[in-house]
This record gives sequence, C-alpha cells and structure tokens, in this order.
Amino acid sequence: MENNKWLTHFGISLLLVFFLSQRVVCINNIQPVSYYVDTSTGIKTGKGTLREPFSSLTEITSLILNPGDTVFLASGLTFAGSLVLNNVHGTESMPVVITTFYPENKKTEAARIDAKGSSCGVLLTNCSYVKVENLIITANGGQTTYDNGENMTMRCGILVTTTRSGVYGHVVLSGLKIRDVFFEEKGFVRNAEEVRTANGTQHYGWGIRFINEREDASLENLQVLNCEVKNTEHTGIKFTAINKSIKNIRVQDNLVTKTGGPGIQMSGVNGGIVKNNVVDSSGSCDDGRKWGRGSGLWTWSTSDVLIEKNRFLNANGPGDSAGAHIDYNCRNIILQYNFSANNAGGFCEILGNNYNCAYRYNISVNDGYRIKGKDGAFQEGKIFWLSGYVGKDNPRGPFNSYFYNNTIYVKKDIVARFAIAKTSEGICIANNMFIIEGESIEVEGDQYVVDKKGDADERRVFFENNLYLRVGSWPSSVLIHDAKPVYGNPEFHCAGGLALTDYIPSNESLIRDKGTEIKPIAGDTIGLTIGLKVEKDILGNDILGKPDIGAIEM
Repeated sequence: MENNKWLTHFGISLLLVFFLSQRVVCINNIQPVSYYVDTSTGIKTGKGTLREPFSSLTEITSLILNPGDTVFLASGLTFAGSLVLNNVHGTESMPVVITTFYPENKKTEAARIDAKGSSCGVLLTNCSYVKVENLIITANGGQTTYDNGENMTMRCGILVTTTRSGVYGHVVLSGLKIRDVFFEEKGFVRNAEEVRTANGTQHYGWGIRFINEREDASLENLQVLNCEVKNTEHTGIKFTAINKSIKNIRVQDNLVTKTGGPGIQMSGVNGGIVKNNVVDSSGSCDDGRKWGRGSGLWTWSTSDVLIEKNRFLNANGPGDSAGAHIDYNCRNIILQYNFSANNAGGFCEILGNNYNCAYRYNISVNDGYRIKGKDGAFQEGKIFWLSGYVGKDNPRGPFNSYFYNNTIYVKKDIVARFAIAKTSEGICIANNMFIIEGESIEVEGDQYVVDKKGDADERRVFFENNLYLRVGSWPSSVLIHDAKPVYGNPEFHCAGGLALTDYIPSNESLIRDKGTEIKPIAGDTIGLTIGLKVEKDILGNDILGKPDIGAIEM
C-alpha cells in the first residue's frame, strides 16, 4: 500500500515536471511580434498589424511587450502625446525596439512624437533591454497639470527612470532628434534671479533624462548614441542618481545645441565614457523661457568617467559656463583630446573634494572671456581655476589635480584670469602651452573668501616645463609658480581658428621632445586610474620618446 502511494506521488511529480517544462519551452518559443501605429490609416479597433495598425500611442501602453517585439511608428506622421512603457523587459539578444517604419519604402522624415502638454515624449519606467531609435520628439509647452489635476514638475523629450527596487538598464537611445522641449509656453520670461540659483528652481523642459532616486534600485548600461538634442529649456542630456547608482554610461557621437542649461550633465554616475560629441551654445538665452547658464559638460559626485574627443563651443552664462568643468565630490574624471573654444566661463575648472582628476592633451581657444559685473556676470571667466568650493561645507581640495600637455591660446583683447584656492593639495602642471597674447591676472575664486591666496607650503606641487609667450603670462601673484618656464612663440598655423590642425606649431625646435615625463604627484599613490602615460596626441599621432610641449606631437 505504501509503495502504491509512493508511486502515485511520483507519477504526479513527473506530470508536474513535464507540465512546467512544456510551459518553459512555450515561453522560450514566443515569437517576436511587430506592432504598427499609423495615424493616417489606423482605427481604434485596429490590431496593431501592418494592414490594421493602431491609431495612437496610448494603445501601445496597454500591450504586454515581450523580448524581441518591435513597435513601428509610421514615417512622416506626427503622434500626439506620450509613448509610455512600464516594466518592459527584453533580453540582450532580443531587446524591445521602438522605431520608425517607412510604408512602401518611402523615405520620408522619421516619425514624430509631439508631447506638447504631456510630461514626456517617451517614458521608460523600470525597463531593461529597450532600444528607442530613429524618431523625432518635440514637446513645446502646453498644459502643466495631469488629467487628474496633479501638477507636472518637468517636461522631457525622453525620461528613463525607476519607481521600485531592482536593477534596470541596458537602454539604448540612438539616432533620435529631440528639439524644442519647453515646460512653459512661448512668451514666458524668467526672473533675473533664477539664473543665479545653483541649478534653477522653477519648472523646465529637458532633452534626455535618466533619473534614479531610489536607494534600492540602479540604472546600468545606458547609451545615448548619434542623437541630436536642440533648443531645450534646460539641460540637453542629464543623468541624476543617488549613491552613484547610475552605472556604466556611454554618450557618443551626439550633437547638442542651444540648450538653456548645460549640454551634458552627470550627477551620481559611476563609470562611463563621453566621446565624439559636439556641444554648442549651452546656456543659451535666446528664449526667455531658458535658464540661460551652463557649461558644455559638467560632472558632480561622479567617478571614473572618460571625456574625450569632444568639441565644447560657445558656452554662455553669468556663472560657471566653462567648456567642461568638474564640480565637487568627483573622482577619476579624465578630460583628454577635447577642443574647447569661446566658452564664457573658461577652460579648466576643478572644484573641491575632487580626487585624481585631469585635463590633458586638450586645446583651448579664447575661453574665459567673461568679466564679473558686466552684463549680469557674478563670476569671472577663468582660463585655469582650482577651487575648494564644496557647497555649504568647508572648502576641501581639490586633491591630486593633473594638468598637462594642453595647448591654450587667448587672443589679445581677452584678459586671461587664473585662480588657485589655498585648499588645493597635490598639483601637477607641466608641458602646457600658455599662449596668451594680452594681459594675465589673478582673480579670487568667487565663492568663499577662504579661497583667497595663502601660503603654498606643504602643497605638493609639480609645476615646471610649460611654454609661455612672454614673462608675465602666468601672473606673479598666483599662489604657485613654474620652476622651469620656457618662453617663445610656437607660431601656430592659424591662431584663433576652430580646427585642431590650426594649432600645429611651426616653430618645431621650441617644443619638439622638450616635454618632461609625467609622474605621480608626491604622496599620490594612484596617479590616474587609466595611467599617466599617453600613447597618442590629440591628432592621433604616436608619442615616441620624450613628449613635446602642448597637445600636438610633432
């Protein structure tokens, strides 16, 4: 009897295992589905097929999307509202894709989502392995409350975010054109004090945002590739997280122009690369709705990000607004092979509580022209600035800042300004060209009186072997001085030009093999995490033997 009972249980178990295995096979064999949305031919009772497409974006929200599914929006058409995906998960080999399709192979303009009056053009919440590509997104003003009467707080072209615990990400945004993103209606004008606040206190429109504000969640492996972000009320591309819970980002081959705030900004990011982007006219004030201030790029509370081969041009604003700057609480931020030109706030800006950050092999042209007190400016523009500012706390650092093999040109009618906080500790300044045609002066750090010059003892400084156009190009009143300065004219091919090759020196004997080896600053056991030695210059030329002075190897 007991044996029969055991056999019965065994038989039931086998049946259960068989049933579950068949269910797994069934799930694994789900075939990817293509869904179509076409406002010109779709009907409310459409099935989402090519012959019977959906008529609006809202029908996509109610779908259960599985790995490999694709949502196609018809080219040449405008889709009002938002495309919302909640808890959608593809796989590495079978992501969920949102893109444009071209009926009858007609190569018209990509599908456009018009999010006027909505909070987002595309919203991804708690999603993984999703691609959004080849779309146009606009969101120019409109209503400021949700249908339930709740107030909106911002408007985004695309928002990727989390609302519950877990690990999300593997999101790719590619080939998108995001433009004209504003929270306020045309004609709105912000008050004069708003631009003086740290990041703005009012409601704004943002281009692309990634936000994780949960301690029990993370957003990982995020990519923004070959996108165009133009004419936004505030920042173009922005990452915001607590406890560095946005991890491993790639921002590459994008064009970001006329943003009312910064072009690209990272807060709470751990790991990534920002490469081959063009950021032009950040901090734009050509519309009263815009914030009117912003560096081409800046980082805050971020670690291990490589920023290379970008162009940062024409940043505007009464404060900050450098080509690219490193705000406080960062580690291992490396800027190399970048071209920076005509940025009001300056070229090199490293704030407090930053460790082992570097500017190397960059070219700066006419940066830092802003004059404090003129046209509402509350900070001086600076070509070189080490600041101890860390918010409302006491200034600390920056620590172990490396600045080498940069080429800096400032035309005659710009006063080149320098500021080094007495809290700076561990400084390497070597092999740079400071080709300053006009006057050079020291200025205070603009933020706290403790940033005034002080005793340089015990500062751990390696400062030598830089090229200056003349004596006085580095102001004598600055805290530290070059122990082995070199003087002369490198004779650039086209000083003031906007091409890298304009800064190839003709006076080769002045700079060829005249650089010094860069070693860790005394007391620094790290140096740079990717190494202090550089194999190539800004043009891709091999560096053989001793380096030259400046960003270009002869």
